[in-house]
Amino acid sequence: MKVLSVVGARPQLVKLAPIAAAFAGTDHQHVIVHTGQHYDADLSDVFFSGLGIPDPDVHLGVGSGSHGVQTGAVLAAMDKVLADERPDWVLVYGDTNSTVAGALSAVKMHLPVAHLEAGLRSFNRRMPEEHNRVLTDHCADLLLAPTEEAVRHLANEGLSERTRLAGDVMVDICLRIRDAVLAGEHPAPALPEGIDPDEPFLLATLHRPDNTDDPARLAAIVESLAALPVPVALLAHPRLVARAEEHGIKLTQGSVHTSRPLPYAGLVAAVMASSGVVTDSGGLQKETFLLERACTTIRPETEWVETLEGGWNVLAPNPHEMAADEWAKLATRPAPSTERGTPYGDGTAARRVVELLEEAHRG
Repeated sequence: MKVLSVVGARPQLVKLAPIAAAFAGTDHQHVIVHTGQHYDADLSDVFFSGLGIPDPDVHLGVGSGSHGVQTGAVLAAMDKVLADERPDWVLVYGDTNSTVAGALSAVKMHLPVAHLEAGLRSFNRRMPEEHNRVLTDHCADLLLAPTEEAVRHLANEGLSERTRLAGDVMVDICLRIRDAVLAGEHPAPALPEGIDPDEPFLLATLHRPDNTDDPARLAAIVESLAALPVPVALLAHPRLVARAEEHGIKLTQGSVHTSRPLPYAGLVAAVMASSGVVTDSGGLQKETFLLERACTTIRPETEWVETLEGGWNVLAPNPHEMAADEWAKLATRPAPSTERGTPYGDGTAARRVVELLEEAHRG
């Protein structure tokens, strides 16, 4: 069996790591296509080197651009790759422009498509990711759902026959790296200057268009972080840096100390060293949950509803509109003592994905 993985952004590279490792233990051929959607070395190259992912077999180098330009560039470039490779499965990951473009290119060439992380829904149609998820699920042949909730969403859309519960491959890699950090196999994370890892601090990320594209909103959110009573280590995504510079907003102010994004192992270690996380990232919400830290999400909804159980994750869409003491109490709250359970699986999802692809290939 020949499987071609299409990846292009940081979260997809993290998911690729356990999948690539699972394929390495089989006789199947696994071809990796990197679209280049994330071309910044901090969001791409370090994940290949740091997570032991084989170098991509094909690099499309599409780079940045509007959603239409980026999606179109991947679509145009994928045709030749798929014509040359003729895989048995095209495996697409998550909810990015690379995801939907890889799926569309494959179905137009009558190649079977499997969608890893199928069935997630925020029900917020303002999010580009929501459109990408829905479109990909409805054109894919095999829907690899990470949770029971995702299975229910797909059933509600009439997609039960194509759906299989695979578990979440992010658990596989997160727990593996967590154990390596605890064993001292990774150096301490490079936190921003001014952050003492031995003292309480919050880890923060911010990158979604709804939070960064409006200058007044971005300035207000940064000010709300700056007013917190503990230091905040803001790992500044290139999109955030670009928008802040464009709007004349200073990111390093008050309690906020900024640095570049961390490699995945560094990110896991930083979450573990922190007293909590503030983010608008879907992936980081779940990683924080898995690593037993409290998360505050600057969004009105989350795809990962399981993280909300027991107060592990709390939604705060407009922290700048909250009373200062209320916001501080929410963001700096300790991790709950409630049992988390294992809603995302037990860390063996990648092997399950390979088995489901084998099963579907045999028909």
